[in-house]
Amino acid sequence: MNRKELIVHGLLILGWFIASAAGVAQEEKAESVTPIPMLSPPEGNMTFIDGVTWCVARPGAPQEDLQNALDWACGPGGADCSQLQPGGRCYQPDTLLTHASYAFNIFYQQNGNSDIACNFGGAGAIVKRDPSFGSCKFLASETSAAFSPTLGRAWMAMVAASLNLIALRLRV
Repeated sequence: MNRKELIVHGLLILGWFIASAAGVAQEEKAESVTPIPMLSPPEGNMTFIDGVTWCVARPGAPQEDLQNALDWACGPGGADCSQLQPGGRCYQPDTLLTHASYAFNIFYQQNGNSDIACNFGGAGAIVKRDPSFGSCKFLASETSAAFSPTLGRAWMAMVAASLNLIALRLRV
């Protein structure tokens, strides 16, 4: 490889690392199969300004809407609903409202606590009171950082190693 090709190769690797760290390289969710209409995201997430937030199922939402949203969150939405299975910490009480609340919150926390990530076609609501109960603990916005310090250090180490390799090859 000549010097120009090495630089381009290095930049491509760096871009891949940045995209991976930002979650762009993750498998994209099939929005075309989303049964829930979504609104345009707000200009910015204003929910965290006042502190810790959770997303729960709206008590007055129609049962059919809650079930569709729960199915989507635990399926195409990618929320880890394993604790809602029989024997799981959040299985009891076995109600649609509590199961949907847990699933909605997992999706909300995994997607940056944005207002739109708690919409669920109007079936979700952002609350400032911890909905955890018994042994069922809901993740909180404060504790669900998408970019952990460990991930940050690992990512920076990979970028540094790649840049060092590029620099060594450019000197040759």
